[in-house]
Amino acid sequence: MTPKPPFGSLLTAMATPFGASGGVDLEAAARLAAYLVDHGSDGVVVSGTTGESPTTTLGENGDLLAAVTDAVGGRAFVIAGVGTNSTAHSVELAEQAAKVGVDGLLLVTPYYNRPSPSGVLHHFRAVSAATDVPVMLYDVPGRTGTRIDLATYRAAREIDTIVAVKDATGDPAGSARLTDLGYAVYSGDEALTLGYLAYGAVGLVSVVGHVAGAELRALIDAFVAGDHAEALRLHCALTPAFDAIMGVPNYGATTAKAALELLGVLDNRRVRGPLEALDEDEVTALRDGLLAAGLLA
Repeated sequence: MTPKPPFGSLLTAMATPFGASGGVDLEAAARLAAYLVDHGSDGVVVSGTTGESPTTTLGENGDLLAAVTDAVGGRAFVIAGVGTNSTAHSVELAEQAAKVGVDGLLLVTPYYNRPSPSGVLHHFRAVSAATDVPVMLYDVPGRTGTRIDLATYRAAREIDTIVAVKDATGDPAGSARLTDLGYAVYSGDEALTLGYLAYGAVGLVSVVGHVAGAELRALIDAFVAGDHAEALRLHCALTPAFDAIMGVPNYGATTAKAALELLGVLDNRRVRGPLEALDEDEVTALRDGLLAAGLLA
């Protein structure tokens, strides 16, 4: 049986707004979180990849979590990204997030240093043991250089607080093994969401949810209700947005923020180095994709 979704069916991996001085804009972050929840998201992931977590400090992460929790806590799930390539730092982030009162932790495989499977498991055990907050593992080998193997998943499932997986491996069929182990699986790739749902996933952690939350929710709801034709229709309608936001070299926080600027939700598209904000040609291409998907008037 497919596990119940512990964090709802649609989470948006929230961008982190920056002010003119380059600091985190907490007021804009609170407004953005509320906007996302008002437009279809069951919750938000704060300080994940799209939140530019490699560039934010411990203090900034804590302030950001507090602002978002104040804005939407109690009516939506707040998930804190705590994954780094340092176990000690991830433990510190997890402990801070627990004190803020988040609903879950997103724990990505340690990146760059490429630990062995036993090292990955040690990391998961140490971070999950630091709090009693439910944990969603995040498997994205295209960014981390390491894919979580099935033996590690099997061992990690013995940890009571590890309950879910964001699967961005591009392997929907493989995710059925995780469902069989009892994990609640969330697609980490909008374009493959229908495939993941077909293999037992419970939902989606999305970047495109910044601009298409209501549409993605309708897609998921239609599939779960058994109206697969409607789900496919919605998928096809959103394909230009998937391509414009996720299918270009300079994607992620950059395209999400530019899309939010086009919608008037943010007043700028600032990012932190080494990322660079979209140039005007890239913004034009993004606008065309959103228009084709019916997301801009």
